Amino acid sequence: MGEFLSHATFDADAAGWLDRAADRPRGSYHRALGEAGVSVGVATPFVVAILGPTATGKSTLGVALAERLGGEVVSCDSTAVYRGFDIGTDKMPMDDRRGILHHLIDVVDPTEQYTAARYAREAAGAIQQITNAKKTPILVGGTGLYYRALTRGLFPGPGRDDAFRARLSRSARRHGVVWLHRMVARVDPASARRIQPADERRLIRALEVFFLTKRSLTDHFAETRSPLREYRVVSFALRLPSSDIARRVTRRVDEQFAGGLLDEIRRLREGGVPLDAVPFRGLVYRQAVEHLQGIRDLASTRELIVRENRRYARRQLIWFRKEPNLDWVDLPGEHPDALTVVLQRLTDRL
Repeated sequence: MGEFLSHATFDADAAGWLDRAADRPRGSYHRALGEAGVSVGVATPFVVAILGPTATGKSTLGVALAERLGGEVVSCDSTAVYRGFDIGTDKMPMDDRRGILHHLIDVVDPTEQYTAARYAREAAGAIQQITNAKKTPILVGGTGLYYRALTRGLFPGPGRDDAFRARLSRSARRHGVVWLHRMVARVDPASARRIQPADERRLIRALEVFFLTKRSLTDHFAETRSPLREYRVVSFALRLPSSDIARRVTRRVDEQFAGGLLDEIRRLREGGVPLDAVPFRGLVYRQAVEHLQGIRDLASTRELIVRENRRYARRQLIWFRKEPNLDWVDLPGEHPDALTVVLQRLTDRL
């Protein structure tokens, strides 16, 4: 594994605060911060975000942080919102959540469309609910668009143009979805970098917005307002060497298949979930369904999922590098020093 991030030794006051905070009941974090000499006024509520590429240990660190700070987790994952899709989305098992309440997981049926705009509204509502309960909101996930929608806002956008969408869908069937991706790259390179080449729905939306408004999604995003305007968002992002990501992704894919990924897909299909359901079109499930359809053998399917996950991790890293004010932590989330580093830097930033 790459070299771990070094950090300074706490002074006596900060160390004493951490010891006291660990022993306090949940919800008393603001008082503990005050004792550490950090001013956090009632008029300035805050959110702590744990972000980064896939397989970096975000969920583990998020739970540990919520335990320490008396908080609740708000998921920032576009796949975790769908009920029934558990193994391929790598949802944290209930036992591993250690009693920490998680929001925005299993909130919609797989046939529903769940947009970034809806996520921003519902996540902001969950964060307000957590704050009202005098707890600390911990935002955890790797979906960059959801994070941006929540912290920087999304523009309302033009309504659907079904005729235009139908024409683009026909073109995708004729030329392949990659043709749509090339079109987006011409008119909105930033959106092309963040949207997966096989994500027909989001590619069509990017083109629809451009041709209806004569401006790109990226340009519209630059002029939006966050639903968390009254909050201070203190964001940390995990970053690991690509060799570590490759090893961790391979292990995760092995665990997904050993944990019953194919049986989960069979149960979903037997339960009436259609193959055109949104999560079936996503990473892991799309390739696994193709295996069940006889398109490729199991070994090739597993190798393909690993490759696609590594590509996805690179895209996530590129996305988050462009987000302002992220504090990078070069450790896996489960490493004991990761929590220590985040708590130290949190006191510095608050």
